[in-house]
Amino acid sequence: MKLNLLSCDAQRPDKRAIANCITEISIHGNASLSNELTEILLDGDAVDIEVGDKNSGSALRALRKLDVDYEIVE
Repeated sequence: MKLNLLSCDAQRPDKRAIANCITEISIHGNASLSNELTEILLDGDAVDIEVGDKNSGSALRALRKLDVDYEIVE
């Protein structure tokens, strides 16, 4: 499943928590890439990630908990 991470609405976003979440849920996740994607997301640009089907439910819950807005692409 592909997700388009649109924005983060948290008043004080936790960059480390968002990067760790992206690393854990993304199929191609590594710490360096996740940190870079987090910076892009917090700068206001959308980010595409691919999530494994077995992780989809927990991934969506984790993103909602971090106040990350997303849309499901596939």
